[in-house]
Amino acid sequence: MKIKKILITGGAGFIGHHVILNLLKQTNYQIISIDRLDYSGSYNRIEQIINQNDSWKKRVSIIWHDLKAEINPITAKKINKPDIILHLAAASHVDRSIEDPMSFVLDNVVGTVNLLNYSRNLKNLEKFVYFSTDEVFGPAPLNTKYKENDRYNSGNPYAASKAGAEEMCVAFKNTYKMPIIITHTMNVMGERQHPEKFLPKIINSVLNQKTLTIHSNKKKTKAGSRFYIHAQDVADAINFILENGKLGEKYNIVGSKELDNLQLALIVSNHIGKKLKYKFVDFHSSRPGHDLRYALSGTKLKKMGWQPKKNIEQRIKDTVDWTMQNKEWL
Repeated sequence: MKIKKILITGGAGFIGHHVILNLLKQTNYQIISIDRLDYSGSYNRIEQIINQNDSWKKRVSIIWHDLKAEINPITAKKINKPDIILHLAAASHVDRSIEDPMSFVLDNVVGTVNLLNYSRNLKNLEKFVYFSTDEVFGPAPLNTKYKENDRYNSGNPYAASKAGAEEMCVAFKNTYKMPIIITHTMNVMGERQHPEKFLPKIINSVLNQKTLTIHSNKKKTKAGSRFYIHAQDVADAINFILENGKLGEKYNIVGSKELDNLQLALIVSNHIGKKLKYKFVDFHSSRPGHDLRYALSGTKLKKMGWQPKKNIEQRIKDTVDWTMQNKEWL
């Protein structure tokens, strides 16, 4: 029986390396990671994973490539006709997208089209999974959870660039009959996350007794909220979708419970056993593009039989414990 080959873009990134770890544990796939190894992509993530098991080192290969450039024949030969493509690579920081929108168009839209153009000529390609975001739907009013095919309402250039790339995937499905699947995922946290992200910032603030800035409403009385999800649950959901998802469909990957950002910070501080120092800041008024609440409906995947394996409180505590033992990631 042929061993399948899976190409993961952004494999050295935060979510990408968790996906690689899950695939190494759950499948026998040969894994190729494409990454440009910039500020968000670190080879150390993949190295720490594959060093856990000697057999894993033989199953993972790494190719340096920046998707802003087309995949040339030399790079294509190195990749060597994957059966499955998981497109996770993306510029993903809202602040930077507000400061420099064009770089996000180049990374997320142009980069995706370069990958699609390469992929549409692969006769053996079974699935092309595009990893999108909840932010394409924009802010969610209270009691609203967006379903997979609801309208877009991007609140910032990052979200718009992801929506644009998502629509190009839909166009390639319709025009070239490509085997496209699209996922939307909410705020992801876990081990080896970039220190600019919110959970590492909380841990750092609590450990050093610094004041944490928490995004709030205009009156500074209520923190913003998200359905946080651990990267291993995301990786598990992707594997589930590869096995059970239908071509042409979209799937929301959603955490088990909505938490506001103050609740999240208090879980961390209580677990560490140090006081939380914080202040509410109305980011949205001072910097448009920061939305108070995002929310997706996870009903579709739940009906198919998938939901996170652990509750979010336990996932947060596990991540804090790991980070306390691996402080170089702070």
